[in-house]
Amino acid sequence: MLIEVKDKVVSTQVFEKKFVCDLNACKGACCIEGDSGAPLSFDEIDIIEEELEVIYPYMRPEGRAAVEASGVFYMDEDNEPVTTLVNGGECAFVYFDENNITKCSIEQAFLDGKTDFKKPISCHLYPIRVKQFNEMKALTYDHWPICAPACDCGEKLDVPVFRFLKEPITRAFGEEFYKELTVVEKAWREKE
Repeated sequence: MLIEVKDKVVSTQVFEKKFVCDLNACKGACCIEGDSGAPLSFDEIDIIEEELEVIYPYMRPEGRAAVEASGVFYMDEDNEPVTTLVNGGECAFVYFDENNITKCSIEQAFLDGKTDFKKPISCHLYPIRVKQFNEMKALTYDHWPICAPACDCGEKLDVPVFRFLKEPITRAFGEEFYKELTVVEKAWREKE
């Protein structure tokens, strides 16, 4: 079911489903699996291109080579810009930590104070996906079996998707929108 919240429509699954990333269980599989790179806006492409020199040191050689050969993005089958992939697989900006957990080179550069850009908003918002429909944006929950550990962890901790994603939702749409989501969630739960 979809609910109108300000100028957006929101799937009730973002209130209903529980989700808390469990990187020790999934190892960050969302960054290395799938049929395309992470969705990007053209503004994000510009930022990544401008910040590439500070991101490069965190990238694996194969990621750097892919970006040097193809750029930071390509157009996917829906003609949308997405991050470049290494050999059609993992995101070019992936690196692996000492526990073999997938991490983001862009985010690590941010955490180290090298850039003000945290990471693509589509990555930060996952498992919420945003689609533009005419004048409205739709926020939906994207169920992906590789995220089963996150769903289990969310169930155990009783954390709905939108609460887990407070920071990226606020980053993408503002604090007022997040506050409105909390009001809508409360009203939605009272109706059930």
